[in-house]
Amino acid sequence: MDDTATDRFDTSRFEASRNRLASLAYRLLGSAADAEDTVQDAFLHWQATDRQRIKVPEAWLTKVVTNLCLDRLRSAHARRERTVGAWLPEPLLDGDPMLGPADTFEQRESVSLAVLTLMERLSPLERAVYVLREAFSHSHAEIAEILDITESASQQHLHRARRRITAARPRGGEVDPASARRIVEEFLAAASSGRTERLVALLTDDATAISDGAGLTKTLLRYDTAQRIAAIARAGFKPTPAKRRLAGGTPAIHYAIVNGAPAILFVIGDQVIGAVTFDITDGKIATVRGIAAPTRLTRLTEAWRQREPDTPLITQW
Repeated sequence: MDDTATDRFDTSRFEASRNRLASLAYRLLGSAADAEDTVQDAFLHWQATDRQRIKVPEAWLTKVVTNLCLDRLRSAHARRERTVGAWLPEPLLDGDPMLGPADTFEQRESVSLAVLTLMERLSPLERAVYVLREAFSHSHAEIAEILDITESASQQHLHRARRRITAARPRGGEVDPASARRIVEEFLAAASSGRTERLVALLTDDATAISDGAGLTKTLLRYDTAQRIAAIARAGFKPTPAKRRLAGGTPAIHYAIVNGAPAILFVIGDQVIGAVTFDITDGKIATVRGIAAPTRLTRLTEAWRQREPDTPLITQW
């Protein structure tokens, strides 16, 4: 095999692992853009190394991507951005290959916006061990090799990570899709019509709402009581000429699944300008997240353009 054929073969081996590597990087970083950059960096490492000495390419690439992600998580910029509370995970539309693997409840949960947010409470090593074990089913021996730690240390990191996430994550398991849609549609109808009492009834007593302020604020906006969330939702979902000017037109509102959770998308033409996701517990809404910063919606918009949307919940908001 000549050098050109070898390069093509080695490139195809990397490409066969690209989606898996991107999914790993996304879980570790919570950002699709950063995950894509990290995988591209890994490709450059792959090209620069003596590939004939790599016995198991998949294992080698997993180690490279994981450690590149750890470097990003430990960087001064990442610590500064995430410490001040100006960060939410980047939402991904259902079916995006970056969300895989998704065969088990643990794998699906590990890519939910709720757990991606909770993983911010973990150290970079705890986060890496948790993702490698829960989402990719690596043994502690494999994780020890990837992270250059002992198996005992891997077990300890996993124990601490599970304890912290379990203590803080929403109650309950997966929600029936039909029930989830009904609850979201009721929320949208109540918010659009200004029915505060109905909004409060749809929220848990300890409900939380979080918004990125469309990227216009330096920190996240947080609301922590059902009454306050209902008031904000009633005001926020009421269309006005000023809001339409700010949005750049009159959006349609579509129902969607984002990171495994029910969501509504504000869409103008083929551009998603806002996403609101919902965590549902025991038939009520526990968390509302509003994401409208354009840089956080790039990949979601690209995925949206690839599918035929269903009938919008609201044709002209």
